[in-house]
Amino acid sequence: MAARLLLWIKHRAPWLWVLVDAVNGLLYRLLHARRMRGIAEQVCADAEFAGFRARLLAHSDLADLEALLARQGSVRLKHFKPHDFDGEALLRAWRNPAFLMFGVFETVDDPATPPVLVGYFYLRGFWNRRCFGGRLIDKDYEGRGIGSLMNQVMYETAWQSGFRCLSTISKNNARIMRAHAQNPALVVLDELPGEMLFVEFLRPARETDKEKV
Repeated sequence: MAARLLLWIKHRAPWLWVLVDAVNGLLYRLLHARRMRGIAEQVCADAEFAGFRARLLAHSDLADLEALLARQGSVRLKHFKPHDFDGEALLRAWRNPAFLMFGVFETVDDPATPPVLVGYFYLRGFWNRRCFGGRLIDKDYEGRGIGSLMNQVMYETAWQSGFRCLSTISKNNARIMRAHAQNPALVVLDELPGEMLFVEFLRPARETDKEKV
């Protein structure tokens, strides 16, 4: 019910969404912001993936993010709409305390060459310990396992923060549907209007938990 309402407000009543987002940002800042950001930084530092690394985006990364989004083309961005993609919209998202923006960077051996931003993913947190995640990989870097790195960071940040990790997925987005087809963490919670699936990513039971059952 809550997911349906939030989607309706976001897409049908944008003026009300601005108010909801502002109130949520204040509550999230008071209740969760510092702890969750600290966990996100530690999870990024601990994540290992050959040739790539993930970290929270800095203000200085926003121009690179705008360029990354611009070169994907409208078809690839059709089902990826966490916010608008112009510079001002990206800055507003970056300033939102409840919106954690991450990047995946290709690492290079030459210290004089800056890492290249090749993927963008995010967690939008809510004061009631729910968060929604999404991801986008540069079209030239698909099939290299970057999605696994993104998932690791998103899921662990949410789980270690005590949040439920949720998302909406379009049934018409064949690329994402294929990517999640073998995802053991994914559970479909509901089918939403517009051929959308409301899903949750559940933390696998630990061996000690299984022994107690």
